[in-house]
Amino acid sequence: MSAEKPYSFFQSVEKSFDKAAKFTKWDNGILEQIKACNSVYRINFPLKRDDGTIEVMEAYRVQHSQHKSPCKGGIRFSDAVNQDEVMALAALMTYKCAIVNVPFGGAKGGIKINPRNYSVYELEKITRRYTSELVKKNFIGPGIDVPAPDYGTGEREMSWIVDTYTSLKPGEIDGAGCVTGKPVTQGGVRGRKEATGLGVFFGVREVCNMPDVMEKLGLPVGVAGKKVVVQGIGNVGYHCAKFFRENGAVVVAIAEHDGAVYNVNGLNEEELIQFRNKTGSIINFPGATTLLNTLDALELECDILIPAALENVINGDNAQKIKAKIIGEAANGPCTPEADDVFIQKGILCVPDMYLNAGGVTVSYFEWLKNLSHVRYGRLEKRFSENMNTHILGQIEELSGKRVSEQEREFILRGADEVDLVHSGLEETMIAATREIMHIWLSNPEIPDMRTAAYVSAINKVATTYVELGIFP
Repeated sequence: MSAEKPYSFFQSVEKSFDKAAKFTKWDNGILEQIKACNSVYRINFPLKRDDGTIEVMEAYRVQHSQHKSPCKGGIRFSDAVNQDEVMALAALMTYKCAIVNVPFGGAKGGIKINPRNYSVYELEKITRRYTSELVKKNFIGPGIDVPAPDYGTGEREMSWIVDTYTSLKPGEIDGAGCVTGKPVTQGGVRGRKEATGLGVFFGVREVCNMPDVMEKLGLPVGVAGKKVVVQGIGNVGYHCAKFFRENGAVVVAIAEHDGAVYNVNGLNEEELIQFRNKTGSIINFPGATTLLNTLDALELECDILIPAALENVINGDNAQKIKAKIIGEAANGPCTPEADDVFIQKGILCVPDMYLNAGGVTVSYFEWLKNLSHVRYGRLEKRFSENMNTHILGQIEELSGKRVSEQEREFILRGADEVDLVHSGLEETMIAATREIMHIWLSNPEIPDMRTAAYVSAINKVATTYVELGIFP
């Protein structure tokens, strides 16, 4: 049995912050300001259920930092929501946005419900009332605070939020920018759904492309041929598995809440999803070995382990049994501080969640910019690029007397669609953030791990902003 956790979630975030702050130059007063949650809004409002009974809803919105405006962070529907959790997640959003150079402050929201226990009509009433409460206190707006989907919410809830906001703020031309993660028809951006999983892939791939790091781990450069285990086959886990497989890695195991499946020759995530849709479970997937204890998958022989489900799944109890050389934290907080200590001893590289799963907020930033500019990405330049490429290719073929293949012709002539530009922007963001964190870590031998280096990066950027604003002369 592991010892009871001595820290709350928010205190754990502060502990990690303090651990990294020792490697920065900033005055203690600035550090204390960065750590503090600027605004905490607790809301209670009544809901009339479909059966006529009245239930009081408990909800929160926390704005951790306004060093950049607006604040940014998801809204989760979960019966585990409490003030401490929302404060911790808001703080992590501040640091996450800073690391990947997305100009937002951190925020988070939550409503303490299990959405499965409510009808669609009840969920709509809850979401719309929550939005109107935020509007009353100026806790939402394209220049103030921009929510997004999180656990238990999605495009549907975001469309309810934007509709409620714009009805309460008639004539606000940038009203669609009050929330991100919307359906494309409501001002959403293409590429949002796969953003987190694709961002995880880009970040881990960049680590795998660093010769010095791979040599230290005893692995060849690149992701091709590497054995990957993915825990969780939800939206993030599915896309992680998809992008690793498509780029030459071998996904040897995929785990879900009720068990895991293993095949040393590799699994196809799409076939697994189709099987689960038919049977209700991934158990007994044809051609694979079934592991009834889902946590056993974490301890399999592999090069890369991607926990993309629950928090604290790798802890002081099982960290010693982990055989992966690289862990990519796709979920929020899948590894405990005790596990981090074991990783350092064993030479396992843990790529931290606080920037690795920032694909969602990065693409949310692109959606927000799209809403403010009122034009779809690619609309202005797509045809120009295609016409120019056609002309250039025609000149090259005429001068060389040779003709390129139809497949290459199609690739060269194609202009960028919105999804191409979004993926390109996400790739640049994750590569730049990975290199920056690695530089901080490798240039200071006293920094123990990549997570601490990521915090150092975040602290330096937020503190610099505060000082440049003149808040701390």
